[in-house]
Amino acid sequence: KKKKKKHFKKKKMDMKLKLVYFGLGVLFLAHLGESQNATFDITKYGANANADISEAVGKAFKEACASTSPSTIVIPKGTFQMNQVKLEGPCKGPIELQIQAILKAPSDPNAIKVGEWLTVNKLDFFTMSGGGTLDGQGKAAWECKQSKKCTKLPNNLSFNSLTNSIIKDITTLDSKSFHVNVNQCKNLTFINFNVSAPANSPNTDGIHVARASSVNITESAFSTGDDCISIGDETEQLYITKVTCGPGHGISVGSLGGNADEKPVVGVFVKNCTFTSTDNGVRIKTWPASHPGVVSDIHFEDIIVQNVSNPIVIDQVYCPSGKCNKDLPSQVKISKVSIQNIKGTSRTQNAVTLLCSKGSPCEGVEVGDIDISYSGKEGPAKSSCENIKPNFKGKQIPAVCSAAADAPAPAAAS
Repeated sequence: KKKKKKHFKKKKMDMKLKLVYFGLGVLFLAHLGESQNATFDITKYGANANADISEAVGKAFKEACASTSPSTIVIPKGTFQMNQVKLEGPCKGPIELQIQAILKAPSDPNAIKVGEWLTVNKLDFFTMSGGGTLDGQGKAAWECKQSKKCTKLPNNLSFNSLTNSIIKDITTLDSKSFHVNVNQCKNLTFINFNVSAPANSPNTDGIHVARASSVNITESAFSTGDDCISIGDETEQLYITKVTCGPGHGISVGSLGGNADEKPVVGVFVKNCTFTSTDNGVRIKTWPASHPGVVSDIHFEDIIVQNVSNPIVIDQVYCPSGKCNKDLPSQVKISKVSIQNIKGTSRTQNAVTLLCSKGSPCEGVEVGDIDISYSGKEGPAKSSCENIKPNFKGKQIPAVCSAAADAPAPAAAS
């Protein structure tokens, strides 16, 4: 027995030593990886505070892109002016753009005539981080746009053909147009990403996603003058979780059907999100008299709405200009939609609006556990429904689609 005990203790000790050696090996490899990482500080490339750093960023990126080991481009703390920058791969190794600074775009609306302020294209394993702010200085541009003297204004950020990439700990402020445009990306994650612009800033969508798959937006905050997140065609497997939105126009699939040959939107998951004082909450919108299209496998679940004008919306006669032919139905087919566990308050009577196409009625829509109150002088909250027969689960307050003929049309929202 004593021999067995000794043998057991020896085996146990050998295992402990193996774990220690394994741990030391992991630490050594991690340290070795760190020692091989190349760092490119833009101040070594001629960047100075309160001066245009676009050339220095370009030079640092060119060297980092040629490195076969992981590289970090550092924009250190401070305030820098930055004109238009385009970073384009493919590169030989992973790259991190670490923005610790406040970057200021040109305030002149006409300074960038074509393209976006900061564009990142064709990179694999790209990271943007650092806790910094990209200030688009959009006020003059918004005034220019409202006076119709400006037509094309730059987005703060444009991400195109990125794969296996992450954008974290970044703030985009007062973009002249969209804050972020995501196009043709795959396996892209936004985490702790913050968008800030006034409620009256025009066309300042937080993130617009199109022609992309496996995009995750989580633990992020959006305060802006248009959609917090807007979803264009050919979007597949988009996950939006733990996001706050407000002010803004909500989270919108669409508008769709405005262009020929739009590809389907399939697999959108909006969960555990909060909307505060927004024009809309969760929304699907398509144009009347539209081209054919498909929207399917959409999930709006576990949502809090606080003082939201139109908390739940399917609008297949979307026409903000009033110049559409509403006599011709939308040809975008909406199916397999889950609207579950949405609670809170509406600032209009129109708590639930489900206006589907008379040419292609919605199918497979499930509505469950809705509890949205309205305390205005018009009376309690109501629902409005056309061309839809939802499946119900749990309770609905207000009663959904029970009095469609008497319910008011949704408040105008863009």
